[in-house]
Amino acid sequence: MVRRNDYVEDEILGRLEALDKDPYGRPGYLAKISYSDDDMGEDFLQFLNIVFGNSSIKPGLKVEDISPSPGVLALCKGPRHGIAGLRARAGIGDTPLLMSAIKPVGLSTAQLARLAHDFALGGMHFVKDDHGLVDQKTSPFEERLRACVEAVGESNAKSGGQTSFVPNITGPTTSLVERARRAQEAGAGAVMIAPALAGYDAIRALAEDSDFSLPIISHPAFSGANVVSPDCGFSHRSFFGTLHRLMGVDAAIYPNFGGRFGFTREECLSIARACAADIGGPKAIVAAPGGGMTLSRVPEMREAYGDDVMYLIGGALLQEPNLVDACRRLVAAVHA
Repeated sequence: MVRRNDYVEDEILGRLEALDKDPYGRPGYLAKISYSDDDMGEDFLQFLNIVFGNSSIKPGLKVEDISPSPGVLALCKGPRHGIAGLRARAGIGDTPLLMSAIKPVGLSTAQLARLAHDFALGGMHFVKDDHGLVDQKTSPFEERLRACVEAVGESNAKSGGQTSFVPNITGPTTSLVERARRAQEAGAGAVMIAPALAGYDAIRALAEDSDFSLPIISHPAFSGANVVSPDCGFSHRSFFGTLHRLMGVDAAIYPNFGGRFGFTREECLSIARACAADIGGPKAIVAAPGGGMTLSRVPEMREAYGDDVMYLIGGALLQEPNLVDACRRLVAAVHA
């Protein structure tokens, strides 16, 4: 006979709070389960383990929403800057933010720095590395960082703008923090990390590092399997919205509807709503839809997202014969 352990059964085991038919019309049920903060201790990865650890291996289970408890909110301070801080860094009011990416991999540092210069001169608020740019021999990280920060600074001096360069610091755990600090020392305005590659707690730890103060922009590389299945993984809003805010991300990049990745309009809008929803403390962050976006789609995106958004348009601008002019036309279209 196994003796009852009141603490384990009453406090540690998850509690089924509700079980209802799926509100979205799918087969199955929506279960609301609560857990004690004692389960988590002071460990963000254990929090993730509770939310979707071994259960993630079973087919037919999906995390629809995450409602942080006081203990989770005490552990996860959330973003340092949020959408308000990014706007302040860009020197704008309550209007959309604009971001572009230098690419492709294989260009020299000088070529990439020239693109950064022209994007900034054209009025982009943030100019980031492509997610494939890391530390290749054609453009080593340190060299590219210095050259692009300098190029963006030259454009700001010419235009009076406040464009920030955003290096991709995704890399081995042993080098990520060092790259973040080098970016800060060099004058970058933010850093970009792919959480699914670098590790979720790496983002949270960097966001709370007292020696680091730059905004963090997340990239969705390697995260697709978390959201693309209709009946497994995470809902788009819980993964790119709630979870990224708890990690401490200030802007979350994700594939926009109508692009080349297949996210629906409602899935994308659910992410934007989750980026701004009141979850008990963490600042609102900015939704950054991208992936196959074009100038002609700006009115449609404005209608869908409103002002609290960061437009990520890179490849379409790079195809234009005059990059600076194309950027300025984008700026005009967003503010039309």
